[in-house]
Amino acid sequence: MSLRSSVARWVSVVSLPLALPLSLSLSLSTSGCAGHEGRVETSLAALDRGQPAEAIAALDEELEVATETDMPALQGDAALLLLDRGTIQLSRGKHKLSARDLGVADKGIDVLDLSRDTLDDVGKYLFSDDTGPYRAPGYEKLLINSLNLMNYLAMGDLEGARVEARRLAVMQDFLKKKEDETALVGLGSLLAGFTFEKSGKNDEAIVYYDEALKYAQYRSLRDPLRTLTQGASNRPSIQALLGDSGPLPSVLETKECDVFIVVGYGRVPAKEARRIPIGLALTLTAGYISPGDAATANGLAARGLVTWINYPVLGKSRGTYDEPDVSIGARPVDMELAMDVESEVRKVWEKEEPTIIASAITRMIARAVAGEAVNLGTRAAANSGVVGLLAGLAATATLTVLDTPDTRSWTTLPARVAMARVRVPAGRQTVQMRVRGALRAVTIDAQPGGWSFVTATELR
Repeated sequence: MSLRSSVARWVSVVSLPLALPLSLSLSLSTSGCAGHEGRVETSLAALDRGQPAEAIAALDEELEVATETDMPALQGDAALLLLDRGTIQLSRGKHKLSARDLGVADKGIDVLDLSRDTLDDVGKYLFSDDTGPYRAPGYEKLLINSLNLMNYLAMGDLEGARVEARRLAVMQDFLKKKEDETALVGLGSLLAGFTFEKSGKNDEAIVYYDEALKYAQYRSLRDPLRTLTQGASNRPSIQALLGDSGPLPSVLETKECDVFIVVGYGRVPAKEARRIPIGLALTLTAGYISPGDAATANGLAARGLVTWINYPVLGKSRGTYDEPDVSIGARPVDMELAMDVESEVRKVWEKEEPTIIASAITRMIARAVAGEAVNLGTRAAANSGVVGLLAGLAATATLTVLDTPDTRSWTTLPARVAMARVRVPAGRQTVQMRVRGALRAVTIDAQPGGWSFVTATELR
């Protein structure tokens, strides 16, 4: 179906009366249409001030719930806001609430992915990219499961962690079939491997660790793998990490405790609305739009009917390189980078940006077509060229007001995640973590032959 026929079908479906475009345009111009960035602005500002409780309260207001323990109806972009709330709850150490929010959001986004129809697509052409359901990029889908693994491990719930690990494996397989590879597989695979290792399922643990090592040579894995493999493996990525280090006794034998520390810091760049001149937009999208659409856009620009294009851009990062300082008692802990989320966000964005600008140009053309359709229809009904012209202009103005760039994304993801695996003597141990200027102290009861998972996230 052509764009022109799709727009004509949309006009016939909604059956706009003459007064509707004008009244709707006036209403929208008065009320404004801020888009998703407006919905999370207050919450992100609270995080910038180091006030996560205020950030939760702001999200609760957007979700139209009374408290953080309440669940919203999964409609509109509620699932995306739940992801933000779940990440903030993780940073506050409220792992049960975080696991619930992330789990519900995961299922909600799965439903939304399947809910698009023809009218969604037409709405996207006419209004803006954010009229349809939110469709999470691959790395966000993986991180839902990865962060929830952290929740379950922090609660000591290996059964819940195993369920989340298997969900992660399903999503990894799905992305591989789509050839949507991402380096963010590494952290999830590390967490899944730890889950199965501590569940006594060593073969499955080795499979996950091998998957993680395909993305980075995590030095924190060397000692655990020396124990699991007795110092030798037929998997090339594992053997490359082991080298000639030889076997290592387990913590059951040494009566030590295995501590896994994961620290998130900074925050990924949020999307912001941007306006650029139509000429620059056409230059940036050369090769991404058809010659016919480019000619039409140039014609509209030459007639002065359009001068700007609205589209989203990535904003500034926060705290990307402010690495955490961690110690256990007086012993410093050597942290290593487990996941660079911001790099993945920017890589995906650079790949998609020309297409997004091209979509904005296509919408501009669609509005002109819609104005023409309303114009012709009204003139036929009212037999008045002036009335028809006014109706057409009103329809075009209405669609322009509604054209809010799609600034939806998971805005509360940490920019980076660092990790370490260390063995500590049995007994009470205090893990101190200085992250983005905030000091976190967690006391653990290190059991001989046991394990502990410690996590902290600072999103300011």
